[in-house]
Amino acid sequence: MTKLRPALPSYIELRAGGVLVVIEARTGERPVMLYAGADIAQTSGSELALLATRQHAPGSPSVPLRGSLLNEIATGASGAPGLLAHRRGRDWAIDLRVASVELEGSGSATIFCNDLNSGIAARHDLSIEPETGILQSATTIENEGDGELDIEWCAALCLPFDVRLTRFMSFTGKWAGEFAIEEIPAFQSSIVRENRSGRTSHHSFPGGILAAPETTETSGPALAFHLAWSGNHRLRIERTSDTLAHLQAGELLLPGEVRLAKGESYRTPDFLTSWSNNGMNTASQAFHAYLSKGTAGRRTTSKPRPVHYNTWEAVYFGHDEATLIGLAERAAEVGAERFVLDDGWFGSRRHDGAGLGDWWVSRDIYPQGLHPLVNRVRELGMEFGLWFEPEMVNPDSDLFRAHPDWVLGVDGVEPIPSRNQLTLDLTRSEVREYLFERMSALVGEYEIDYIKWDMNRDTHVPGSGGRPEMRRQTQAVYALMDDLRAAHPELEIETCSSGGARADFGIMRSADRIWTSDNNDARKRHEIMRGASHFFPLWALGNHVGPRKCHITGRRFDMAFRVGTAMLGHMGMELDLRAENDADLAVLKAGIALHKKHRNLIHEGRFHRLASAKSTNLVGTVAHDRSEALFSYAVLDTELTTLPQRIVFGGLDDARRYRVRLVWPQHNPSISTPSILDAADLGGDGHVFSGAALMTHGMQPPLTFPDTCLIYHLEACE
Repeated sequence: MTKLRPALPSYIELRAGGVLVVIEARTGERPVMLYAGADIAQTSGSELALLATRQHAPGSPSVPLRGSLLNEIATGASGAPGLLAHRRGRDWAIDLRVASVELEGSGSATIFCNDLNSGIAARHDLSIEPETGILQSATTIENEGDGELDIEWCAALCLPFDVRLTRFMSFTGKWAGEFAIEEIPAFQSSIVRENRSGRTSHHSFPGGILAAPETTETSGPALAFHLAWSGNHRLRIERTSDTLAHLQAGELLLPGEVRLAKGESYRTPDFLTSWSNNGMNTASQAFHAYLSKGTAGRRTTSKPRPVHYNTWEAVYFGHDEATLIGLAERAAEVGAERFVLDDGWFGSRRHDGAGLGDWWVSRDIYPQGLHPLVNRVRELGMEFGLWFEPEMVNPDSDLFRAHPDWVLGVDGVEPIPSRNQLTLDLTRSEVREYLFERMSALVGEYEIDYIKWDMNRDTHVPGSGGRPEMRRQTQAVYALMDDLRAAHPELEIETCSSGGARADFGIMRSADRIWTSDNNDARKRHEIMRGASHFFPLWALGNHVGPRKCHITGRRFDMAFRVGTAMLGHMGMELDLRAENDADLAVLKAGIALHKKHRNLIHEGRFHRLASAKSTNLVGTVAHDRSEALFSYAVLDTELTTLPQRIVFGGLDDARRYRVRLVWPQHNPSISTPSILDAADLGGDGHVFSGAALMTHGMQPPLTFPDTCLIYHLEACE
């Protein structure tokens, strides 16, 4: 890996997308990141280096310690090192020095470093995406010395950040309560978030936001970061006593998981960062645009996102061909464009304790296979999707009885029971070949348009051949998805993991949609969707109309609220349409039609989270040319005030005038009249207001009962 060319210039200045990254990179010296953040006009690396001059302080080393891109142990940098490696307890005091630099355009650099003493080389890849300002960074470590090199930890980068960003917003949660925001105020020392679940996890999302005390959604500095990886991970945010602050993110490695022979290398997952001086919305919008312009975005935004009907909460394991065909007919009638057959169609899968791994259609339920159902779905003008959980196997299955050695684990270590299933060892070629053959055959036979790819348990002891292999297992999942896509180029894949436990930018290179949560509670969904929107765009987030009585929370909601809640997202349904009355089916049909009417705006516009009262949720999407907008205002509980506070819109053009209409619900939801809905005829022709007034003075909403979702459409007047 080591390059021997001189490293020129001494300061690397990467500028693109409104972001500036400055690295001091003199040949033979440690690479030091002087600055990373929003662009600073008319400045240079040498100027920033001078401004950051440090001096000796009593009780500290004689020479100020500046660290490096990984803050290795031998740099003496305070805080945790970004690289821990050794050869059986030797060559651990690593000190990487610049060997050469390669520049590509104004926003990309590769820095080659080595440590001749320890025989270790590093390649630092940094590039700023010009359209979004997202910095993508990764580090590759190569063993150039004799003897195997064990890597215990390697961050993608030790990223310095502005010490004024004292608030840390992390994203945690549980099954059916994903993307909950947990804010930690100003702190000293370290915050470490670790995930060992073998998937992205419900409880420890691999990303977060750093913000100043005054930062809001629309103003102030913010730094959003995310590790594009679907396996175990670690985040570390550190403030040291020498007034420096660093951020690390990388794969959490199990003991002995990465051991490099001479000439072998290890590359970290990509670390993505976004900066904003205009609040958290701008940082989020950069991530939305990055994903939309990436591989997944190009695949999925070439056509409108089809409205889903998923069978799970309608029938669970009670599959019956005639019933399902009847549900398909009702789904098409209300506007569904894709019919997804969920768990229970295969092998002996009559309950969740048997059949996983036996990927053939159960002839007991479907004597003619799935052809009658699929054919009827197609006659109705819908795409057909099918549920799989490829990575798992039930001990009560033909597959496990034939191949009990095909699961991850360690001899002598009792597996941890979870959901009556075990994790298949996808690092074994014969396992991948079996899964690919069975899945590809079904996709081909039934011309399946869509796979709901589930993964319903943590992997606690990911051993293969006695060694930990969670890294290779995660890579094998990506490879299996990619092989299926290569064999069936039009196939779309949803990443589902008991809801949102595998939602990250790593899996989204291979998948097209995130099942945001198993919880279809319309009130809870506002919190879940708002949290997820900090990183993921609406077109990627599945958001379904659930049953009148939520199967998870037991709460009851009317159809207008359920539909309004599902409107902003990748809309779908997951309810028994036989249990809904004609009036509610008419409301559902009208809501789906409204979603389709504004679908391009919802999925392609710029998303905004806006401030509102404690028990409300105000979000919206604004066309890039600001000619049109759609805002959702949900009332989730009662307030102490007699009337609700005004809602203040955002993202509009203050120099233009907008006709404002209330387009949902179909009825006047105000509990007393007259209200602003009457005075401004918002339910009819609407009223024209200036963008400046809507964004500064705001609009009084009507007084409604809780669990009401109002959707306003704004259109600029020429």
